[in-house]
Amino acid sequence: MRTKNEALMQEIVEEVDEFYSLRGRTPTTRELADMLGISHTTVIRYLQDMDARKMLDYDNGKIVTEKISKSQDGTVSVPLVGSISCGQPLLSEESVESYIRIPTEWLGSGEYFLLRANGNSMVDAGIDDEDIVIIRKTSEAEDGDIVVALVDNENTLKRLYRDEKKRKIVLHPENPDYDDIVVDYCEIQGVAVKVLKDL
Repeated sequence: MRTKNEALMQEIVEEVDEFYSLRGRTPTTRELADMLGISHTTVIRYLQDMDARKMLDYDNGKIVTEKISKSQDGTVSVPLVGSISCGQPLLSEESVESYIRIPTEWLGSGEYFLLRANGNSMVDAGIDDEDIVIIRKTSEAEDGDIVVALVDNENTLKRLYRDEKKRKIVLHPENPDYDDIVVDYCEIQGVAVKVLKDL
């Protein structure tokens, strides 16, 4: 095997650190290969060699540099994926606006994302306009859960109830000024677990 390029090793560490700071996760080996303009096989060989030299940890596809290891201090980076209506349903933005580090003790197992509340239909549940809501990604919810519901290709944040007799789903606002949204079907995209507020 040819001698490894020390400059490329340093570039790998820098690219992984920058990717992690922007996205809250480390790149896959294929993403790293694309970023560096080298083959996937070469990236894996370099990562294995750098792991043996203790320049980083590479295990089962996961890359952890010294900088990343120090930054993972009991927090996890969660994507903020735009606004969601707390009034009438509103087409949700798909793009990630930013990442916010959240203490891992606030989260259980599973995948999470953040949404910014838009409107005041959930104020009696403690969710005000512009609050950031932590959502656990799931397609299942219990009656009484506050859910992200997709109705006619638009997302809304409401409390879920099922009317078994009428075979309807009721999306209930927590504000008496708003009416229930009653539908035959909606797609559950997540359940709200916590609200982050500015004081």
